[in-house]
Amino acid sequence: MKKMERGIHELYDEDPVKADLELWGRTADPVTRRGFLKKSGLATLGAFLGAHIPFSDLMPAGLIPASLAYAAEPFEIPGKATGALTIINDRPLNAEALPHFLDDDVTPQKYLFIRNNGIAPKQSAIDLKAWTLSIEGESIVKPATFTIDELKTKFKNYTYQIQIECGGNGRSEYYPPAKGNQWTLGAIGCPEWTGVRLRDVLNSCGLKEDAVYTGYYGADTHISGNPDKVVISRGAPIEKAMEKESLIAWAANGEDLHIMNGYPLRLITGGWPASTSGKWLKKIVVRNKIHDGPKMTGYSYRVPCAPVAAGEKVAKKDMCIIESMPVKSLITYPKNGIKAKHGQPFLVRGHAWAGDLKVKKMHVSIDYGATWMKCDLKGPRNRLAWQRWNAEIMFPQKGYYEVWARATDADGKAQPMVVPGWNPKGYLNNACHRIAVRVV
Repeated sequence: MKKMERGIHELYDEDPVKADLELWGRTADPVTRRGFLKKSGLATLGAFLGAHIPFSDLMPAGLIPASLAYAAEPFEIPGKATGALTIINDRPLNAEALPHFLDDDVTPQKYLFIRNNGIAPKQSAIDLKAWTLSIEGESIVKPATFTIDELKTKFKNYTYQIQIECGGNGRSEYYPPAKGNQWTLGAIGCPEWTGVRLRDVLNSCGLKEDAVYTGYYGADTHISGNPDKVVISRGAPIEKAMEKESLIAWAANGEDLHIMNGYPLRLITGGWPASTSGKWLKKIVVRNKIHDGPKMTGYSYRVPCAPVAAGEKVAKKDMCIIESMPVKSLITYPKNGIKAKHGQPFLVRGHAWAGDLKVKKMHVSIDYGATWMKCDLKGPRNRLAWQRWNAEIMFPQKGYYEVWARATDADGKAQPMVVPGWNPKGYLNNACHRIAVRVV
C-alpha cells in the first residue's frame, strides 16, 4: 500500500501529546504539563525551528511550536485586502484576517473577518431606497417599518468604535476537535460603526412591560436554496439591546458596510458573540420570552453550564447561552516567525479586549509563562472598544523564543496559558496568543 503522509497540524489535532512524542521525542509531565526533551529530541526540534531553544525545559507539552501553528493560505475577495484573509470555509464563505493585518487601532473593513451562516444577498440586487426595517413582536406596542433614510433622519446618529468577535474564534485549538469553522485567531475586529441606537428605535415603537429578549432576521438565504428557511435568527436580552452602544448601523469607518459584513444595514451588540450582531437586517422582534430562532437553541452559541471533561456528551438542557465574551489579547506586531537581533530592544504590541468589561492589565512572557513582564496598556476609545498595548523586550541570549501575551480583565480574570475548558462546539477559546521569534 502507498504510504500515507500526514501534516503536522493533523498530527497535533489527532493527539497532541502523542504528536510531541512521535515528532520530537518529548514526553509530558502529568503534574507540570511541561514537555521533557531528550538531547536528541532537543536537537531535532531546534534544527526544525532553525535555532537553539533557551527555555526548552519550560515548553508546555502537546503544544505545537508557534512558528508552525499559524500557517495558512491567503485568498482574494472583492473589497478585501489581497493576501490579508485566509479562507476557513467556502460554503458558506467564512474567512479571517492574519493577526499582523489587525495592527490598526481602528480595523479597516478590508481586514474585517467574514462570518456567514448562509448565502449573502448580491449587492447589485439591493435597492437602498426600497430597503426597510420592520420592528415587530409580541412585546412591541406599535409595530413600525422604517426606510434607511428614515432611520438616519428620525433618530440621532452615533459613532462608536466597537469590537466584534466570532464566538468560535480559536476553535481550531480544541482537542478533541469541535465541529464548526476552524477559526484560528483572526475572527475579531474593531471598526468605528455609525448608526442609530437600537433603544431609540425600540422606544419609538413602545415596549411592553413583559419585554424580555430581542431577535433579528436578515436577508441572507439558506445554503439549501430554500427561500422559506431562516438561516439564523439570534438576539440578546432586552437589557443588552437597550445599552447606548447597541446600534443599528449602516457604516463602518465612515463608509458603507462591505456586503460580506452586512451591507446595507446590520446590528452591533459589542462584547457578545458576533452572531448577536445580525447582518443584512430586515426585521427586529421584541419577545416576551428568550428568543427561539435558528441558532438560539440546542448547542448553538451555548457552552456547558458546568465544566465537563474533554469529549464528554452534554445534554441540551445543560447548555447555557453565551453572553459576554472572555478576556483576550492578540499580538499584531511583529508577525509570527520574525528574526530579531540580539542585544537590541525588541518591540511588540497588540490589542486586548474583555467582552462587556475593560482590560485592567497586560503582560508578556518569553519563557513559556514562567515569568511575566508588565506592558503599557491604553484605555479604550469608548466602552466596548479594544485596547492598545505595547512592550519592549530584551532577550537574554540568541536562540528560538516564543512571546506569549496575557490580558487580565477588570474583574481580575486572566487569560489561561493553554486552551480553556473544552465544550462541544469549541467556543470561547481565549488561550494566550504567541508568536515565534528567532534571535540572531
